[in-house]
Parts: sequence; C-alpha cells; structure tokens
Amino acid sequence: MKFRNHIKIAWQALLRNKTRALLTMLGIIIGIGSVIAMVSLGQSSTKGISSEISSMGTNAVMVMRASQTEGGVNIGSGNVQTLKATDVEAILAGSSNISMASPVVKASKQIVYGANNWPGAISGVNEAYLEINKYEIASGSNITADDVRNSAKVCVIGKTVVDNLFKNGENPLGTVIRLGRIPVKIIGILESKGQNMMGMDQDDIVILPYTTVQKRMLAINYLHMISASAVSENVSDLAVADIESILRRTHKIMEGNDDDFEVRTQQQILDMLSTVTDMLTILLAAIAAISLLVGGIGIMNIMYVTVTERTREIGLRMAVGAKNKDILTQFLFESTILSIAGGIIGMFFGVGLSFTVSTLLDWAFVLNIPTIAVSFIVCAAIGMFFGWYPARKAANLDPINALRYE
Repeated sequence: MKFRNHIKIAWQALLRNKTRALLTMLGIIIGIGSVIAMVSLGQSSTKGISSEISSMGTNAVMVMRASQTEGGVNIGSGNVQTLKATDVEAILAGSSNISMASPVVKASKQIVYGANNWPGAISGVNEAYLEINKYEIASGSNITADDVRNSAKVCVIGKTVVDNLFKNGENPLGTVIRLGRIPVKIIGILESKGQNMMGMDQDDIVILPYTTVQKRMLAINYLHMISASAVSENVSDLAVADIESILRRTHKIMEGNDDDFEVRTQQQILDMLSTVTDMLTILLAAIAAISLLVGGIGIMNIMYVTVTERTREIGLRMAVGAKNKDILTQFLFESTILSIAGGIIGMFFGVGLSFTVSTLLDWAFVLNIPTIAVSFIVCAAIGMFFGWYPARKAANLDPINALRYE
C-alpha cells in the first residue's frame, strides 16, 4: 500500500470520529503547549534579567559584609562593622583596575512633606554612586564631594518619592522634606528607571551623602557595602583580585583566615540568576512533559478501542490480500497522525500563550525554534511508540475470526 494511501485512509478514519480524535489529542496539545510556553517564558525572564543587570553595567563590583558564624550557626552580617570609608580610599589608591567607588550606608525613614508621607529607602553614598549604578539626573544636581565632607543635609530623590510627596504638582527642587526628624533639602530629581525584573521599584530611593546618614541618622562609623566600577568589563576579575588583596591588608586578615567581606561582580550575579532560572525552566518543562505521557497513554487507549471497533474491517482487508505489515503500518499511521496533529495545535497554543504572558508582563518574547523542532519529533515518536502495541494487535488478528466478529 502506498504512503499516500496510508495517510488518506488514516485521515478518513480520524474524521469519522472528530470529537473522539480531538479529545484524544487534548493531552498532547496541553503537553506540547505547556513545554513550549515554559521554555519560552523561562528564556524570556532570563533575557530580561540579563538586560536589567547589563543596564546597570557589567563592570560593577560590590563589596559586602561577610556573614558571621557562631557555634556552627550562620547569624548573618548585621553585626559586621569592618567596612570603613578608608577602605574606599585604599581601593581607589591601590588598584588601577577600579575607576570609581562609593561607600553605601542604608537606612529606612518615614519621609514627610506637609501632610504627605512615604516610607522611603535611603542610601547614603558619595558623588560617584549615580554614575556607577547608571542613574541619571532629570533636573537639579547630584550631591558633591563638599556635601560629603560637610555631612550636608541635601538629597536627590526618585520619581516614586516625588509622586507620593508632591501630589499637587509642586516643584520639589529646593523644597525641604523631613527624613524622620531631620530636615533635608532636595537638590536633584532622578530620571525614572521603573521596576526591575524582580519587581523592585528603582525609583523609590532617596540619595544622601553617606556621612549625613552615618552621623545624623544612624550614629555609626562603618559602611554597609561598597559600590565600585571596574575600568572595563574585561578587567572585572582583576579588579576583584585587587580589592580582595587590598582589604585583606587593610583589615589585617592573617593568612589562612576567612575574609570578613565578600566581593561580587554583576556578571557573577547574572550567572547565578541565569543558572537558577534555567533550572526552574527545566523543572517546569519536565512537569509539563508529564502531560505528554498522559496524552500518549490516551492515544494507546483510543487505538485499542479503534482496533476493537474495526475488527471486521481488518478481517475484510486481510481477506482481499492485505498483509500483516500493511495493517500494522495503517494503524501506526493513524496514531502518529493523531499525535502530530495534536502537537501542531499544541505548538500554536504554546507560542500564543508565551507571547500573551510576555506581553502582559512586558518581557521580551523569545521563540525557541529548537524546542519547537524537538517537540515535533517527540510528537511523532509518541504516536509511534504508544500506537505500536494496538497496531501489532490489529496486525496479528486472525482473518477468519475477524470476519466473524460482531
């Protein structure tokens, strides 16, 4: 029997029971659609995170306080007070691979202007911080080195803070707001950066000289972290090595002792996040693929029913000369076409679903062609694998008994 005839007969057999064929394909449709959607959305989120971190500069380097361990229990880094402003000076003086560095001191205060208030995130930094972290001034000016030296009560605020404090459209520049009980003058407004991929509002920020936060708000003399920038992305690893060497010397850490700080680059954070998202994507795709197994079992089940219903037809074909391999091939074609048809519908479903979700979440839409190609091959393999046993049963029927079957 010719290839074309196999397809024609298989297609006609499926059309005789359209509803049953569609319900049988449902498992394949959902499985293929889910796998394609999960892989596409996983890659979209990874691309978005990469773009987000890259926009902050892949040459950024962060120095943080190391976690402490007592009695084998990790108690965090909250009590570590080893990072000082002198470390920033030592890094800038001792490494030619670092172009800029800024102390960072974090605080949370209620921001008040007139009858309006807002729980703000306060960052005490120096004049290089905005450039290191790719912030732009929309209006006004940045804090200066003089502001840092004099612990000046001035600040630069983000758009979210502006929107929540100045609801009547007032010009914030030159206005005095209160951070807790401390009056601070607004000298600059940041360009909006919006939310990052983790949903954090990058415009909900108040920038002050770090000395102001240290002396007037927190009464501390240490830093929470250091934000630095390598000369270029190519020397980021050298910059990290320089910082580690300099800080081990300034902190007087003996050979063999653990560091009391951690140094990370944006690229390391990007690699870590990409690894996590890739693992989640694989896990979700594997879970979605289980429905393919269910779909394959559904195909096997329905092909058993089909063989039983068409026993007399099988006997008649054998009686007029059809060989066992012809019967086997015919039923294999039916199960394979059933699976591939479901897979094609599932592909469109998966692509449509991933495009819709990406659009709603404002992610970049990523169409993974290799995944679609593999899905198509898997569909054909499922049809042949799960259709083999019912097809073999049909091919091994005794023609005489088949003709007598009621």
